[in-house]
Amino acid sequence: MARKAVAQELSRERILLEARELFVTCGYRALTMRSIAKAMGYSHGALYYHFKEKAELFNALIMQDFSDLLQRQRQTIVESAVLGVPLLQKLMLEFIQFGLDNPHHYEIMFMIRDEELRQYSRSEQAKCFDLFSTVVRQILAGQPDSAEQAYRIPWNLFMSMHGFISYSIHYGQTFEEMERMAEEHVEMLCTNLLSSNFSELPAVSRLSHETA
Repeated sequence: MARKAVAQELSRERILLEARELFVTCGYRALTMRSIAKAMGYSHGALYYHFKEKAELFNALIMQDFSDLLQRQRQTIVESAVLGVPLLQKLMLEFIQFGLDNPHHYEIMFMIRDEELRQYSRSEQAKCFDLFSTVVRQILAGQPDSAEQAYRIPWNLFMSMHGFISYSIHYGQTFEEMERMAEEHVEMLCTNLLSSNFSELPAVSRLSHETA
């Protein structure tokens, strides 16, 4: 592809859009600012106008994607006419839909294996989990052993959603294809929550995904 004139505006948003797919398909370490620019048809100087280095570009992707997800989740909570389990089900389905509608976003946010790169996402993952946990703990409040379950149950619910999303992404399945199964999955999880069956499940310490 011929290099495009610098005069033709290369926006920050477009860089983030195209770099996201490159990071997922090629891997962080295989890319340089020069190779990213070349894939986009620009000189590397055009990228340096917006980002000083590859790490800054990658971090900007992480921050943007988590900001979008958190804004959607918070908006759902604010606008919800119902609380408790119905709100939790709505949040869980929305989270699954976000992951399957935006697989490249989700892979960078939650499925990066490189320990060095995880530093960019840990704090944002925590914000996402804390918001979700708050809704779960409000449901658990007043139940027997609720203090003990306050950490265990949110983690197991969250990891169950993550497993559903990562499996579907691995096999290229869209939310439209998986919507009915996603609804059944969320309903099953929430039914188990109400029956306190999750209290017997082991807690999970971190997000992980092993592809087949």
